Amino acid sequence: MPTYEYEREDGTRFEIRQPFSDDALEKDPETGQKVRRIISTPRIVYKDTVGHFTSYRRQTKDKKPTV
Repeated sequence: MPTYEYEREDGTRFEIRQPFSDDALEKDPETGQKVRRIISTPRIVYKDTVGHFTSYRRQTKDKKPTV
């Protein structure tokens, strides 16, 4: 289930998990303010060789990191 980001009339933002089949919210469920859905870059998570989840991918040993 994806997480969507919404912006309230006063400029504050919040996130909410919604199924794809649900329509976009028109009002904040907590405050009742009008809201609009924000389109943002998704967070990408990679799983390393040990099983930890990271937000970056390791450089291979044969490649030098670029500066």
